[in-house]
Amino acid sequence: MHTHSRPRVRRWAVRLTALLSASAACLTTWTGVASAHGSVVDPASRNYGCWQRWGSDFQNPAMAQQDPMCWQAWQANPNAMWNWNGLYRNGLGGNFQAGIPNGQLCSGGHAEGGRYNSLDAVGAWKTTNIRNNFTVQLYDQASHGADYFLVYVTRPGFDPTRQALTWNDLQLLTRTGRYGPSQNYSINVSTSGRTGRAVVFTIWQASHMDQTYFLCSDVNFTG
Repeated sequence: MHTHSRPRVRRWAVRLTALLSASAACLTTWTGVASAHGSVVDPASRNYGCWQRWGSDFQNPAMAQQDPMCWQAWQANPNAMWNWNGLYRNGLGGNFQAGIPNGQLCSGGHAEGGRYNSLDAVGAWKTTNIRNNFTVQLYDQASHGADYFLVYVTRPGFDPTRQALTWNDLQLLTRTGRYGPSQNYSINVSTSGRTGRAVVFTIWQASHMDQTYFLCSDVNFTG
């Protein structure tokens, strides 16, 4: 009996060690990036929302049924969720449409070597209920500041559950002025006559260098 139990104990110990190592790696990734960047937290960007809902339970198979778009994102690359605040591109010089191809807007044109590609997936992402007058809240832990923000919304008739996002699908709602360094920014936005599902697309041009963030937030307009 003892000779058979020892290999099982050793296998269990190996699995436990691997699990702890993976957890430590995730924690290291998260803490290393958390002090660097930011994202839209309300209405939540796709990767921030997935981290917020599942970061403490990301291996729960129930996610596949309860939140399938986040499930495919966690499966594709967990680091995209742990690094929810690192979706940016450097050196675009404001020429965003040239640097970000159609169908790749939510990943920032395959930012970070494709880490965020799952965010371009077409499907029923979880939405945040908003009204036609709403506020975009952005968290900037490193206090980069902003040269400006651009906030777009998808045109009426666009269906993000069936269509990949392109530049032609967007309507510009506002272009802000400069924001001084801070950790929290609020951008008041207005549209009219909107109901139902849409995507709010926010471009944040940081001030500390030519660094641009591209952030998709899935929303449901309630009028």
